[in-house]
Amino acid sequence: MCQHQPTCPSAEAIDREAARVLACFPEQGWSLLCNGVIVFEDTGELLPDGSSIAPHRGPARHALVA
Repeated sequence: MCQHQPTCPSAEAIDREAARVLACFPEQGWSLLCNGVIVFEDTGELLPDGSSIAPHRGPARHALVA
């Protein structure tokens, strides 16, 4: 699917979010990556096979108690 050099990570790769953005819809909160993954602004993902990855954003820095 990817025509970039070097090739973007596949949808199955652990670093799949590093693929280039093909279409961005910030008003709707999502972007389509070159590898077919849809990433949402809450860090959730929809993979090309229809499976989903739950949001995986860490806690806000100001919320951390030292």
